[in-house]
Amino acid sequence: MSSCRRFRNVLFAVLALSLILPWAGSALTPKPTSPPSGLDAEAARIMKAFEVPGMALAIVKDGEVIVAKGYGVRKIGDPAPVDARTLFGIASNTKIFTATALGLLVEEGKIAWDAPVINYLPWFAMYDPYVTREITVRDLLVHRSGLGLGAGDLLFWPPTTYDRKEIVRRLRYIKPATSFRYTYAYDNLLYSVAGEVIEAVSGKVWEDFVKERILAKVGMTWSNVRHSAATEGGNVAATHANVDGVVRIVKPSTNDNTNPAGGINSCAEDMAKWMLVLLGRGQVADGTRLFSERTYRELTTLVTPMPNPVPAPELAALKANFNGYALGLHVKDYRGLKVVTHTGGLAGYVSQVWLIPERNLGIAVLTNQEADEAFAALTMFVADHYLEAPKTDWLDAYLKVKARGDARTEEILKKASAARDVNSKPSLALEKYAGTYNDAWYGDIEVAAENGKFVIRFTKSPQLVGDLEHWQHDTFLVRWRDRELRADAYVTFTLNPDGTIEEAKMVPASPDVDFSYDFQDLLLRPVRK
Repeated sequence: MSSCRRFRNVLFAVLALSLILPWAGSALTPKPTSPPSGLDAEAARIMKAFEVPGMALAIVKDGEVIVAKGYGVRKIGDPAPVDARTLFGIASNTKIFTATALGLLVEEGKIAWDAPVINYLPWFAMYDPYVTREITVRDLLVHRSGLGLGAGDLLFWPPTTYDRKEIVRRLRYIKPATSFRYTYAYDNLLYSVAGEVIEAVSGKVWEDFVKERILAKVGMTWSNVRHSAATEGGNVAATHANVDGVVRIVKPSTNDNTNPAGGINSCAEDMAKWMLVLLGRGQVADGTRLFSERTYRELTTLVTPMPNPVPAPELAALKANFNGYALGLHVKDYRGLKVVTHTGGLAGYVSQVWLIPERNLGIAVLTNQEADEAFAALTMFVADHYLEAPKTDWLDAYLKVKARGDARTEEILKKASAARDVNSKPSLALEKYAGTYNDAWYGDIEVAAENGKFVIRFTKSPQLVGDLEHWQHDTFLVRWRDRELRADAYVTFTLNPDGTIEEAKMVPASPDVDFSYDFQDLLLRPVRK
């Protein structure tokens, strides 16, 4: 054999080893299954930084529960600790349960993902008759209906006197913001429609169906299916939020009209069981199946592309290659791996579930304070441990991003105040603005003089009562008397040539107002007597 051929053979052997050895090494090196070292200290550090009284954490890996525990206290000023069975509202992490319930009905042949909703709810209608005919069961779950962000949420948030079916009926009066199936815009109301489909087809209300067919099957013993259960006492985390610069107890959501979109209360122990089922592609601990492999693929396959923004420099590792929404789940990638996830937010509760199927890893963080950065920082700390990723101080990163966001909001509010024409006067005497106004989808709103104050009152929303303060020209600032709402807004009146009021519009007064206060979607017209 010539020296040239010997060299070539040696080279081939080296190249082969270079391909084989990294794989062999990774196969021989055990991947971490134990929780990160310093986990408890990191959780405490995060909670202190973001003023979170209590938190629950569940970690599952390779088919086992690694962590299911609580941190901190259920309620400020009360020593009762959060434990593995302390309940938190999981809010929109409920959406995958609703999607799963529909999946079970698909498996039974009672509905089809791509069948029109009116096949099952003949009375259902959207604003556009074409959309009414074409919108499918799948469309209810993927945020591409043409509705704007949070459109119609004022029908149930803050709690209204409308019942669930009336809320769904009023969808027909909400004008679309975009074309049907054109773009992503998160909504809650269509999950209420999904709940109505479940009831119409199964004969059981959403709450009973989910409790009996999903929670009981999975073994989620401690969980329940109603917002209102958060007030029933027992091992339940109290709700907290930062109100006017102070973290304090706030009223929990008790409106059961939106349970299909966000009504489940759960705990670390039960969320661990749920994540094991999702990672097991529908298989339950006893070896039986909750749902099929096919349903799993439907639930976790991206349907609606979402914007893929460049993250802040401190969060550069979060840059994704793809981003979209599946059926009740958000799908993206992290460090080259597919992530199936969702967050949840209610008054006093925020949470996150993170699943990395390729690593058989699930993380759930539940909190009793509205600090998204807290659940995000802890989730990433845990995820990076199991991915053996370069060390990142996620707490420091999120603190910097939050500080910059807070400064940005303050600057916007300062600019608005500086631009205000303080010398301007209303065009009309205040009593001329008084009266009943009607919005096609919300209903009546009253403006009146009460006890020497100019007051606006949403007739179907007992909490939405506010004092109108003149801002400039024909614009007034609404300061809600219930300061827990954190949703002050501007209302601007437009006049006809004869000096009568043509209409009024509203917008949130701060970029930090939650999107579910969709004041901008209202078009208020005077009710002529």
